[in-house]
Amino acid sequence: MSDMLFDYMDRELDNGKCRQSIFMYIKFCVMQVALLLLLGIVAACSSLQTINAITPSNTYHKAADLAYGTDPRQKLDVYTPLNTKMPAPVVVFFYGGNWNSGARNDYQFIGEALASRGMVAVLADYRLYPQVRYPGFIEDSARAVAWTLKEVQRYGGDPRRVYLMGHSAGAYNAAMVALDPRWLAAYGFTPAALHGWIGLAGPYDFIPIKNEATRPVFFYPVTPPESQPINHVSAGAPPALLIASKKDDLVDPVRNTGGLAVKLRAAGVAVTDIYFDNTSHTTLIAAISRPLRGLAPVLDTVDRFVSSDGGRSRQGDQADGK
Repeated sequence: MSDMLFDYMDRELDNGKCRQSIFMYIKFCVMQVALLLLLGIVAACSSLQTINAITPSNTYHKAADLAYGTDPRQKLDVYTPLNTKMPAPVVVFFYGGNWNSGARNDYQFIGEALASRGMVAVLADYRLYPQVRYPGFIEDSARAVAWTLKEVQRYGGDPRRVYLMGHSAGAYNAAMVALDPRWLAAYGFTPAALHGWIGLAGPYDFIPIKNEATRPVFFYPVTPPESQPINHVSAGAPPALLIASKKDDLVDPVRNTGGLAVKLRAAGVAVTDIYFDNTSHTTLIAAISRPLRGLAPVLDTVDRFVSSDGGRSRQGDQADGK
């Protein structure tokens, strides 16, 4: 729908000021939705649908509903960039939702954003509570990554340059697959097959669990210590980019992002941790969308990490976002 709107405007609106006004109005509307989301007035899914509705689809080819397992939730979509030199780097993205909600279709703007920067994006669903508890969603995430390593070359991706990325609960999934070798081992791989991983507002160290909705997912009050990503740091872990919001009131950025960065750095792992001032837990991921990129350069930061070979060309750098 958005592409038709933009094409119509290009054909029919000769007045540049008029065209600019319409774009500004659309951006204003989305910003209002983002503000309402920030204030908790509208549901997250409604805001994501609004963002998706005005996200262009002419920057990629989408292969949809690809099964990586037999369960209905074990499906993924692949966004292959157009007019990009192949094979391209690959980013496997896992969304958040407290392990009890979420769908890959809500995050089409992520697929478009990554593809627009020349990356093949793989967006995977995974089983949720109450269908599964820990570690079911990690098993699914590892299975989706294994599928990607085996199959992504067919979609223009480079299996030697596969990155994991996730937001909130999805960042947890990405961290566990990247740090704990048990999960990929089940499919014949190790974390060494990954070129790096990216965590946005991830919970990496959250025992004792305070969120009541999260407690049954991790068998509270006997949550296994091995469920915590921070307990799986080793010198062989892939490079990491950790991004958080300073004002995150859902996942403590100091304990989780900061704590994991300190432990990775102490183990000799290349890690960059960045904290933005103008985003919340929710709008950190929304800032990747075209209308909301003024909130923080999240996409630019991810792009730099991937294009710099997982930070290998600038190891040791550490930035503080403003």
